[in-house]
Amino acid sequence: MSSTVKIIRNNAKQILALTEKTIKLDLRYKFGIILDFLTPIIAIAMPLLVMNAFFSYNADFGPWNATNYLIYQFAAYEIYLLKGSMNKFPSQFRIEKYWKTFPVMIIAPMNRFNLLFGIFLCHLVISFITAIFYILNCVIVAIIFSGIGLILCVFAVSNENIWHVLNFGLNVVFWLSCITYPYQIFIPQIQAIINLNPLYYIFDYLRLFWIEDNVLLSITSHPIDVMVFGITALLLPLLGVYIFNTIYKKLGIVGY
Repeated sequence: MSSTVKIIRNNAKQILALTEKTIKLDLRYKFGIILDFLTPIIAIAMPLLVMNAFFSYNADFGPWNATNYLIYQFAAYEIYLLKGSMNKFPSQFRIEKYWKTFPVMIIAPMNRFNLLFGIFLCHLVISFITAIFYILNCVIVAIIFSGIGLILCVFAVSNENIWHVLNFGLNVVFWLSCITYPYQIFIPQIQAIINLNPLYYIFDYLRLFWIEDNVLLSITSHPIDVMVFGITALLLPLLGVYIFNTIYKKLGIVGY
C-alpha cells in the first residue's frame, strides 16, 4: 500500500513539475497566448458568413439551421483551441532539443504518460476557457489530441521531414472532419471519405451533445459517435506513448 502511494506521489510530482515549467516558458510571450485565442476566429469567420447566406434562403443542413449554427461554429472555435495541444508537444520538445535539455529529461526516470499529461495539463491551465462547456468531453478530446501531439513531438526531434508530412496529413484529416462546415453540405463522394474519419464522429458528438442538452438522448441516439469517441480516447494516448518510445529508441535525437 505504501509503495503504491509513493508511486502515485512521484508521478504527481513529475506531472506538476513538467506543467509548471511549461507554463512558465509559455508565459514569456504574452502576445503568443492572446493570438492563440484570436487565430481560430479567422478559421470560422468565412464559413459563418457563407452559411448565413444559405440560411437567408431558409436552407437547413441536417439539424443545423440559422438558429443554432452559431453553436456549431462556437464548437469549432473550441475544437481549434483544443487542437493547439497537439502543436504544444512538438514546439516544447524542439525547445528542449535545441537547448540540449531533451536527453536529460528522457534519461531521467520520467514516465511517458506523465510527459503526456504534464504538457496536456499545462495547455488546459492556460486555455481553461476550452473546458468551461461540457468540461468532461472537452478534457477527453484534449487528451486525444495530446496523444497525437506526443506522436508529432517525437518526430519533431527525431525526423523533421516526417513531422512536416504528418502535420500536413493531420490538416487534411481535420478538413475532412466537418469542423466548420456541416456534413450535409458536402457532395456524396466527400461524405463517403468523411464517414471514415474518426474525428468527424468525435466533433459531431460534441455538438449534438450540446444542442440536445440531454445526456441519455445523445448517448442512445448516436451510438456510433459515442463508440468512436470512447475507443479513440482509450487507444490514442496508448498509441502515442508506444510510438514515442519506439521512435525515440530507434532514431534518438537528430539535427542539433
